[in-house]
Amino acid sequence: MNSTLTRSLLLVGLGALFATPAMAQRPLDREFVASGLGDALYVVNAPGDRERLFVLDQDGNIWLLKNGVKQTTPFLNVTSLTSSSGERGLLGLAFHPDYQSNGYFFINYTNNGGDTRVDRVTVSANPDLADAGSRTNILSLSQPFSNHNGGCIQFGPDGYLYIATGDGGSAGDPGNRAQNPLNLLGKMLRLDVDNGLPYSIPASNPFVGNPGVADEIWSLGLRNPWRFNFDSETGDMYIADVGQNKWEYVHVEHAGDPGGRNYGWRIIEGNHCYNPSSGCNFSGLELPVYEYAHTFFPNFRCSIIGSEVYRGRAMATMDGRYFFSDNCSRELWSIRYNSVSGTTTGFTEHTADTGVQGSGTSLGRDADGEIYMCDGGSVYRLIPDGMRLQVPHLVTGVAGTIAVRSATPNQPVYLTYSLFGLGSRVVVPLGVTLDLNNPSLAATVPANGQGVAQFPLVPPSVLFGRTVYLQAAQTGKVSNVFREQVE
Repeated sequence: MNSTLTRSLLLVGLGALFATPAMAQRPLDREFVASGLGDALYVVNAPGDRERLFVLDQDGNIWLLKNGVKQTTPFLNVTSLTSSSGERGLLGLAFHPDYQSNGYFFINYTNNGGDTRVDRVTVSANPDLADAGSRTNILSLSQPFSNHNGGCIQFGPDGYLYIATGDGGSAGDPGNRAQNPLNLLGKMLRLDVDNGLPYSIPASNPFVGNPGVADEIWSLGLRNPWRFNFDSETGDMYIADVGQNKWEYVHVEHAGDPGGRNYGWRIIEGNHCYNPSSGCNFSGLELPVYEYAHTFFPNFRCSIIGSEVYRGRAMATMDGRYFFSDNCSRELWSIRYNSVSGTTTGFTEHTADTGVQGSGTSLGRDADGEIYMCDGGSVYRLIPDGMRLQVPHLVTGVAGTIAVRSATPNQPVYLTYSLFGLGSRVVVPLGVTLDLNNPSLAATVPANGQGVAQFPLVPPSVLFGRTVYLQAAQTGKVSNVFREQVE
């Protein structure tokens, strides 16, 4: 790759390659992005926006990061509308799928009386500032207690707004609200916010026409679904539901699911009877795909924090892994969910393996699918540990530079690629295993004294629309696998 990727298409082989059974999982680290963000609860991008990130501050601000730099003035300030304490405050943010054309975004917060409000707001003529005067209430819910307000809101692949509500609080759901089909607490709601004000009911909602169930309800029996998300590739919905005193758990709804599921709270907590404490009836209840127990030693685990499925560019070997954390232990974990078998595999304790700390409040992602973690007033990005390959967005005919960092100084760096995806191939001369299927050598350059190697390139037109997998190698070490669709 002395000047372009054209030479890489000559398929210059690495030589002495042979298949090995399993693809290695590479270690992780976290990279500081920004601080001074109040009590940061969530990170999200607006559709189609690669340069900006929006950080939700529980105190009532939405902070804007432009190319990683925090802007002085909040994108939106609703601190006068909410009293942030405990589980109250500004809790959720979702951008309309057509935000680039209509400028709509939605917030979920508890007002000064402690009740839940979901409002629609419009961006101003200045794209870095919201029009606070445009705020329109969409949904209001009375909250009997100060805790279990849920708060997460997301637009699904179907274009409808999903709202996760907690059971209303106290402990043990004393009003049995999560199982009350006419009460909107302890539920997942689905609203059409594009037709009618404040909203209309999608005709495909599962209980439409049933007078015994509120039309807004998509599913019921949730305790406190603090964070949920949609897999950006499959459309599956992952719900991290906070348990009572013993269990934390994850539910998954497949894309295209007709809804109407009962996740069981307060009859069950995870896979276990709660009320009654034994001999409960599991009939008709959906069990979680994963759960973990509360512990006090060696790690104090108390409350699940989610929720993101990795679909980013920089860590292709992590593709499809569901990441979550715990509010008390701050450990970072991931699993893989098999939609065919309905089971999870590959549980990994990333904190134990590599020391990378998770989040106490929320995980989020950017436009490229990279995962971010909130920690106090700071935001961190999940990155590969060790030798790190960094690839710009590749555009045919446009010059760019691929960089490798943390390489062994003054030693050759081999840039390899595959057009066939992930695999496992041993490179005997280097003593390493590549995570590529049928890899080829693109170029070789020496790392400088600071352990940085640079590969200038101009992607040829023949690569337009193709997905390229890239990985760097040196003697005894390999980088992350970068997955890039050439534009």
